[in-house]
Amino acid sequence: MMKIVKNFKTSAFTVSILLSAFSTSLSSCSSNSASDGLVNEVSMEENTMETFEITEQQFTSSVMKMGQLEVKPFHDLVKANGMFDVPPENRASVSSYFGGTVKSIQLLPGEKVKKGQILFVLENPDFVQLQQEYLEAKSQLHYLESDYERQKNLVKDSVTSRKNFLKAESDFLSTQVKVESIGKKLMLMNISPSNLTFETIRSSISIPSPITGYITKININLGEFLNPAETAISLVNTDHLHLEINIFEKDLSSVKIGQHILFNIQNGSEMDYEATVHLVNKTIDPENRTIGIHGHLIDESLNDLFTPGMYLEARIEVSSGSVLALPEAAVVDMENNYYVLVLDQQTGENYSFVKKEVQIGAKSNGFVEIINAKSFKNSDQFLTSGAFDLILE
Repeated sequence: MMKIVKNFKTSAFTVSILLSAFSTSLSSCSSNSASDGLVNEVSMEENTMETFEITEQQFTSSVMKMGQLEVKPFHDLVKANGMFDVPPENRASVSSYFGGTVKSIQLLPGEKVKKGQILFVLENPDFVQLQQEYLEAKSQLHYLESDYERQKNLVKDSVTSRKNFLKAESDFLSTQVKVESIGKKLMLMNISPSNLTFETIRSSISIPSPITGYITKININLGEFLNPAETAISLVNTDHLHLEINIFEKDLSSVKIGQHILFNIQNGSEMDYEATVHLVNKTIDPENRTIGIHGHLIDESLNDLFTPGMYLEARIEVSSGSVLALPEAAVVDMENNYYVLVLDQQTGENYSFVKKEVQIGAKSNGFVEIINAKSFKNSDQFLTSGAFDLILE
């Protein structure tokens, strides 16, 4: 059992009462001012000291630790709120340049897809018509090219009129433009013009994923007609999550690129994560009078813990100074009064600690500032682990 001993120093309160009574009884011999002087000479203060004694075995089995006041860098903080986001190139809204009926789709929100993977298939008879026009124009182009070359040679020899040559040239060039333009349309349909033949004409086209990422929203169903440019599927790539936070304009002069950010997410956990200020916006929101700050995670391997749109609370470390501090575990909060255990003496295998009150300041990186640090000696040893359980036992 841990032993708790309360030692009381001599109280001056009783003595002062007796002296006061005695001075009253002798009022005929002494003046009132003299008796008041006797009372004032005695202190009314009562000093109480609480001691905790434990053995070395108890100290070891409870994994207790001791340490001294340390000089730690503390920072002025700018508090901000925000959320996670990704760069614009990591978001994609998938649509089609050509309308069609959804022939095939086998996806679910949250599913991961790779760049180039087929997302869905559209079907439309107009696709057949466009391929037919391309092949017919391409076939005609060969004839017109031959006729153009023939007319060019004949006009050189003055065998044919220049009018015939100009018509052959016009027909050839206009058909060439037609072949190229239809070919570009086929490429937008993911149909290769160079590989297109009468045997490979098809009535459906496949829509691939433009990025590697996760499905966030699906706006189409099997058999539904998708209009051109209508968003069918939304994608997001979370490989490069970043912080988008807002500070008030009064804090703008304090925030600089490269400063350290501590943030936590609203999941009930007090765990802090780290980031740095990467960009500071140059415009102020006229309604909220806030400025956007773009932050990058220090450890990008933590990306999987977060998702775009997740809210966060951030603290930007804008300046620093050094103060004397103790680990937060060394300070015990008892109804807004704060106490530490200071090693009084160590005799053999026994430890004796004295409970003393402290005034605390800022907290940073697991340490708390001790405002009245001058009340302690530089050599004082504090119970830095286990103080809470020992005091409240």
